[in-house]
Amino acid sequence: MESEIIAQCKQGDLRQFGRLYDEYIRKVYQFIYFKTHHRETAEDLTSTVFLKALENIQSFDEKKAPFKAWLFRIARNTVIDHYRTFRDSMDIEDAWDVKSTQDVARDAEMELTIQAVQKYMDKLKPEQREIVLLRVWGDHSFKEIAEITGKTEAAAKMMFKRVIDTLREDFALLAIALLLIR
Repeated sequence: MESEIIAQCKQGDLRQFGRLYDEYIRKVYQFIYFKTHHRETAEDLTSTVFLKALENIQSFDEKKAPFKAWLFRIARNTVIDHYRTFRDSMDIEDAWDVKSTQDVARDAEMELTIQAVQKYMDKLKPEQREIVLLRVWGDHSFKEIAEITGKTEAAAKMMFKRVIDTLREDFALLAIALLLIR
């Protein structure tokens, strides 16, 4: 089905790209959000990813990698490009961006849990963190992770296993929280 949609896009029916967008928007956004920790930035970068994918759909070759891996490689590279030009500034309006319909207590508790996870994730090497994000939140196979990161499948598995083993040993409760917020 996905290959049919891609074939239609390559033949010029770019309206079909919307189906791919619908399939992957949430996962791409989550991946970028966990790398940037900023909603508006994640939204902007996610839009950029899909625009790049649409503009370059003709160059996609499913013999080289599945569409999902190709798309997440674009996402990964877009985040890298963003940080190359990043200037550390925050709009004061972001601090007051709480809607009245939100459950503030639940959101605050979730935020504390996310902060605990982020503290642990900050201790990881960037390549370890990326593999955990792709595996846990992105729900990617190790084969896809290898294609996205340029590592071997065995290296991705080993790195993930080592991180999870350390997590289990040192942060049993944090591991539970990590799985709960997924």
